[in-house]
Amino acid sequence: MKRSILAIVITASFALTGCNQSNTTQTTTDTQPPASQMSQSAEQAYLDLVDRYFKDSLKLDPIYATFVGVNDYNDQFGGALTEAYLKQRHELNSQYLKAVKAIDRSALPESLQLSYDMFSYDRNIALVGETFPEHFMPMNQFYSTLFTMVQLGSGESAQPFKTVEDYENWLSRLSGFVQWTKLAQSRMDEGIASKVVLPRVLVERIIPQLQAQLVSDAKDSLFYAPINQFPDSFSAEEKQVLIEKYSAFIEGDLLPALAQLKDYFQDTYLPKARSSDGWWGLPNGRLWYQHLANAHTTTTMSVDEIHQVGLSEVARILSEMDKVRQQVGFEGDLKAFFASLSSEPQYFFTERQDLIDAYMVLKEKINAVLPDYFDVMPKADYVVKPVESFREQSAAGASYEAPAVDGSRPGVFYINTYNLKAQPKWGLTTLSLHEAAPGHHFQIAIKQELTGVPDFQRFGGYTAFEEGWALYAEYLGIEMGLFEDPYQYFGKLSDEMLRAMRLVVDTGLHAKGWSREQAIQYMKDNSPLAETDIIAEVERYMALPGQALSYKVGQLKILALRAEAEKVLGDKFNLKQFHDQILTSGSLPMAVMEQKIHHWIASTQG
Repeated sequence: MKRSILAIVITASFALTGCNQSNTTQTTTDTQPPASQMSQSAEQAYLDLVDRYFKDSLKLDPIYATFVGVNDYNDQFGGALTEAYLKQRHELNSQYLKAVKAIDRSALPESLQLSYDMFSYDRNIALVGETFPEHFMPMNQFYSTLFTMVQLGSGESAQPFKTVEDYENWLSRLSGFVQWTKLAQSRMDEGIASKVVLPRVLVERIIPQLQAQLVSDAKDSLFYAPINQFPDSFSAEEKQVLIEKYSAFIEGDLLPALAQLKDYFQDTYLPKARSSDGWWGLPNGRLWYQHLANAHTTTTMSVDEIHQVGLSEVARILSEMDKVRQQVGFEGDLKAFFASLSSEPQYFFTERQDLIDAYMVLKEKINAVLPDYFDVMPKADYVVKPVESFREQSAAGASYEAPAVDGSRPGVFYINTYNLKAQPKWGLTTLSLHEAAPGHHFQIAIKQELTGVPDFQRFGGYTAFEEGWALYAEYLGIEMGLFEDPYQYFGKLSDEMLRAMRLVVDTGLHAKGWSREQAIQYMKDNSPLAETDIIAEVERYMALPGQALSYKVGQLKILALRAEAEKVLGDKFNLKQFHDQILTSGSLPMAVMEQKIHHWIASTQG
């Protein structure tokens, strides 16, 4: 997946920053059960515990609640930059960790033992993460609360706009966002004092993103979009009242706040931005980065080990690419082959819509073969859309957004059509497999549709699992017969190379002192990616350290587990059943996934 996050967005990380203390919802973190429940079974005790945790986490992060389909807090923004929030988050993690340890894991059924391990893992990782000052850098050019709010306000995301109350709720939430812009500046001031600041080049990317929001007329604001989408049921009077409220708020509160935030970045923050490009340049940065690497990969691998795996994978994939060069009869060397594939007109679309249409055709082709490889498939469909214009210049090549939990909105496979030279035709198959089916769309939609598992499993996630699965889905395309065209197979190798290079470049930037320019050059030397794509990738790694490591690490673990199952089970191995095992417990840390597959192998072996 050539993006974020959230967005990596696989929706968002939901470590969302908040407004002020008065807008912080109090959470209930008293996890001690009443005396009448002390004799209940371990299973019921665990289910009650994680249910209370999930409800408390929604109260603490109301935008997260909206994304998972709980609309009780749609009028609230949250308070994730406040001292009150930080204290409540710590209590939530520490008290629930203590409570879950009081439950006898061995008394749980096997499925809940996996869940128990996930829950404990999450709380421990979160508590370690709290020791680092991430709140001093509350936004970056790749993922920011600004983007989240624009998408929510588009009317095409999780925020509902069906009733007058929905419209009022959104104005209330926007008011919290305005307060957040002020608190964010205070936190960044603390970051300046502590020398915990963004690299200069990333700040330079943020400023035009904010500038793009500063329109002279409220009607031209992206935040005015709901007014253009009134339901037919609204009366003329209701419409007029809302038009006046939205116009007054955008012009009187929102635009001035965004202008102030832009000026802050331009005049105050930019001069204090750091010259180093990696996390090593921050106080305690190398230790912080090791934590991020472990958190994103859900492993205990050292940064040096990850770097070496990357170097090895880059060498292997280069060899495979050269075989394709020979197969198609290209007479130049591999570097010349890269240059040809990256520049010759026949490899690119000339119209944006043609690119979108090509993915729609490919969707039908892939859907036709999926039943041969999966018993469990999502009920939700997905659609293909171009990345919105307000973020296309800094967004990565593609991303996926989960469907609405209630089935009212399909998943979205976003394609960045800003630079068609960054979207070669030979990359179509791989990108579709990764972002849509059977990659992110399958894994995330199936997870949301699970029954009989705690909600935190349905809506939580681990980057290594989710990105590892999506990269495994690219590999599965070989067996599906989707790479018979050598150029499409080269596209698969090219995307796999991107993930291998990430292991080298991410660790190089953040632990080995590489510069942005050094990282860009390494990627130019080892892939046919467009320079604009490479720059966006490298700057993404600078903003989200460790996240990009998860793809290859996760894929290699899934492939290793499949190879182990095939070897041990022989004729008893069933690929559909293996895929069911991977997909039907939600997103798992690597060690927990390994435990589940080993149990399945043993039970199948008989």
